Amino acid sequence: MKYFQLDTQKVLNVLDTDPATGLNSEEARLRLKRFGYNDMGRESGISPWSIFLNQFRDTIVHILLGAVVFAIIAGEYTDSIIILSILVMNGVIGFFQEFSAQKSIESLKNMAAPVARVLRDGEIVEIAARLLVPGDIIVLKAGERVPADARVIESVHLKVAEDMLTGESIPVVKHSQAIDQAVLQPGDQLNMVFCGTNVVSGHGRAVVTATGTHSEIGRIATMVREHAAGMTPLQKRLHNFGKKLGVVIAVICITVFLLFVIRDWISGVLSIHSLTEFLFIAISLAVAAVPTALPAVVTIALSVGVKRLLVRKALVRRLSSVETLGSCDVICTDKTGTLTENRMSVRFAWTPEAEAMIEGDGYSPEGSIRGGNIPPLLFEAGLVCSHATIRQENGEWTAVGDPTEAALVASAARAGVESHAKALDEIPFDSSRKRMSVLVAGEDGATLMFTKGAPDMVLQCCTDVFLNGEAVPLTDELRNAVLEQNERYAEDALRVLGFAFKSFEKGKEIEFEEQGMVFLGLQAMMDPPRQDVVESVRKTREAGIRVLMITGDYPATAEAVGRMIGIDGKVVTGYELEKMDDSRLNARLAEGANIFARVAPVHKRRIVDILMNDGHTVAMIGDGVNDAPALSRASIGVALGSGTDVAKDAADFILLDDSFTNMVNAIEEGRGIYDNIQKSVMLLLSGNLGEVLIIFLAALAGLHLPLTATMLLWINMITDGAPALAYAVDPYAADIMKRRPVVRNQNILPGPKIIQLSVLGVSGAITALLIFYFSGGASHSAEEVKFAQTMVFNYVIMYESVLVFAIRREYGARLFSNWWLWASVLISLAFQGVLMYTPLSTLFRITPLALSDLGLLAAYTACFGMVCAAYSVTAAIVEKRGITVQRPWCL
Repeated sequence: MKYFQLDTQKVLNVLDTDPATGLNSEEARLRLKRFGYNDMGRESGISPWSIFLNQFRDTIVHILLGAVVFAIIAGEYTDSIIILSILVMNGVIGFFQEFSAQKSIESLKNMAAPVARVLRDGEIVEIAARLLVPGDIIVLKAGERVPADARVIESVHLKVAEDMLTGESIPVVKHSQAIDQAVLQPGDQLNMVFCGTNVVSGHGRAVVTATGTHSEIGRIATMVREHAAGMTPLQKRLHNFGKKLGVVIAVICITVFLLFVIRDWISGVLSIHSLTEFLFIAISLAVAAVPTALPAVVTIALSVGVKRLLVRKALVRRLSSVETLGSCDVICTDKTGTLTENRMSVRFAWTPEAEAMIEGDGYSPEGSIRGGNIPPLLFEAGLVCSHATIRQENGEWTAVGDPTEAALVASAARAGVESHAKALDEIPFDSSRKRMSVLVAGEDGATLMFTKGAPDMVLQCCTDVFLNGEAVPLTDELRNAVLEQNERYAEDALRVLGFAFKSFEKGKEIEFEEQGMVFLGLQAMMDPPRQDVVESVRKTREAGIRVLMITGDYPATAEAVGRMIGIDGKVVTGYELEKMDDSRLNARLAEGANIFARVAPVHKRRIVDILMNDGHTVAMIGDGVNDAPALSRASIGVALGSGTDVAKDAADFILLDDSFTNMVNAIEEGRGIYDNIQKSVMLLLSGNLGEVLIIFLAALAGLHLPLTATMLLWINMITDGAPALAYAVDPYAADIMKRRPVVRNQNILPGPKIIQLSVLGVSGAITALLIFYFSGGASHSAEEVKFAQTMVFNYVIMYESVLVFAIRREYGARLFSNWWLWASVLISLAFQGVLMYTPLSTLFRITPLALSDLGLLAAYTACFGMVCAAYSVTAAIVEKRGITVQRPWCL
């Protein structure tokens, strides 16, 4: 039912209620049973145990759980405990992330007013707001929260702040007349009030039309509740990576096991003991092949990013979403309070003979007037016709009352104008006249009347204009000049008010009528763009990210603000959106529609859905309840620190000082975190690939085992894990914000990275195998095989230390820019030295090496370093020539 279309009596008839007595108690009880309580409803809820178990459904987690079982079978209990600890830690983190998402609905419930004043049985009584039902007559007054959606039936200067619902800061004047429009967004329904909004001034009565989940805020709660958070791009990439890795590991381990069995069977020495040994080798290989440090690396990299983001004024609510910002290619942002300051400020004062620019910050009285001479009477008119005040709180000037009127008070202060006139009477503003007038007694005993309002409506009252300090006739030429200037200001997103005055002679009867007035001039104000937003928008464009403005404001204002800050494109209104199907909306987006005005919450979420279904990774910025559905639906939701609790609880990030620049900083952090995680994956896989190939090729060649299970586990724990963790604090590349975003469906390692990983892993494995062969790996002497194994063991430690620096070089990192990385490598080498030259060598069945042997290994490692350098040069040439490298089909 579109109650805004119906006249007051028809609304009362439809809802079967009496404006004089309201509902009786029995009828209210029956309706409560029928419609339910006026709250946001309750979710069925998921048990904490189920939420915790959901954290272990990922493929990589399944592989690691399998590795735990293998490690236990192999007798490596310490390793199994480490892997289990990592899995439990990640499970606990994910549990708390998912559990905290339920706060969104709770915050929406708290938005409802706790009590309401309602007409029941012919008397005004206070009841719990949750007991309201459709048909109740509620009483509204300044300073109270609206307890339910309702149709206004009486209005006396009633103004309601709807910013939490529509996103617009200017209070809306409410009336009781029917509106003859087929489709209107909530912000345009001037005869309706909505649950959770605040009455700023005046008073009135309204009949309840919708409660609970049927109200506007209730529908938002339902949208937030129905949204099931999807996997982040990183989670999807790791999930796909884990599935492919699992298949590869299974094939390799089974192949190695069969090769050793076939070798001994052909030789005629196959036994139960050797089968057990070969099974042990295959299991150890599986444990070695799985990058056991990867979950810890990802968690730590994200945690480091969280701390960096906090320094840059961005608070992270969901750890897994940190890297998503670095992958996003579309940012959907609200206008008011996000791109603008959310503070009205007078920018220009104009008369037919002069124009002046008013400089100052927000509502601060400090500022200056630059330009032509503007009569003080113009500023006094604005001051007298304002009920708002400005005050300083914690070093910041804020508005008390209507933001527009507070802006007029601030402009008068900047002009050095004060007024001690005493108000005698007032003709309040109404939507039909679009003006207000105040009768005052001046200090000199003179009586004056000041009027403010829409310029065209103020001009209707004027016969003269104030020029050169006196009233002269208002000609058609001057009238047109005023209207043309008003139009020019409006095109620049300025809100324009006209002012007039009339003086009364002493001793004569005062006729308080808006007639025969003298036009003073115009004051043009706006909610200005933030000073740094233009540069921030430019940076996002340079980073290959599209910015869309989605606002509840009027199209002309949205277009003008977009033009100021660099968001170009056609404007689409909420009314137009209602007529479009999804394919048409997708086409408009493809055609370059970047500004959406007069939109409802459902429109915001729909735009986000269309973009995400088209393959984009979308970040949504907002601050109001109206933004919550889109925030929860987007790839990543970003709420403003000054926003509502509902928006914050629905978001993944909170920008603590509301700066769009911090959004850009967060994107940079996200890209850097993704780079560092990718480096860690590269290091872990290239090292593990080398180890697996060493065993595999040895089995294929009929050689002895080059590395024992204990050696493999030591390498994974000491050489791979620590440097991979140190990558988490690696500095980001200088050109990180000049790259295109990571493609949404791209694997964690694209084609060039897979090729690099393969080159490094294969070259390292072949070198290790040659060392093993020429050191006695084919000998029948147990001592010679032991020596050969020791040589390979130490070479792998050394060559993987070189890998650490070779991999990060491809990301533009300087050699000595990460001392944690150097420390991790040196500590790994030190541990290896302790292992070699202490009694621990007996436990690992290795032989202490002579200085000459270490020198030979250093030479082999240097050769491997040359291979790394040669690959780096080749890759740079390929990239410079623009040659596209495809990902191998098998990966």
